[in-house]
Amino acid sequence: MLRQVADAHHQLELVWADGGYTGSLIERCLATSALVLATVKRSDDRRGFVVLPKRWIVERLFAHLMRSRRLVRDFERRTTSAEAMVYWSMTIIMSRRLARSRLPRG
Repeated sequence: MLRQVADAHHQLELVWADGGYTGSLIERCLATSALVLATVKRSDDRRGFVVLPKRWIVERLFAHLMRSRRLVRDFERRTTSAEAMVYWSMTIIMSRRLARSRLPRG
């Protein structure tokens, strides 16, 4: 999947990943796709909820996507229809943001 993303987006240089992605994946990602894979690891000395840098960006995206009822459960049989639902959900989010920013202030 990383190779497909790198081929589609030539300016992409850095990819953030969860702390579970370690080992040979980092070297393989750099060697095959010229992408730097940076893992966001949580601290072992802290208990409870801790905000991790860059992790909130992904969590916020998932929260926006889950507002679309069809994306809450995995109803799609093909990845192309699931991808279309993500595009549809993000189109709704972006159009609402654009409409909100153009409203005259009273």
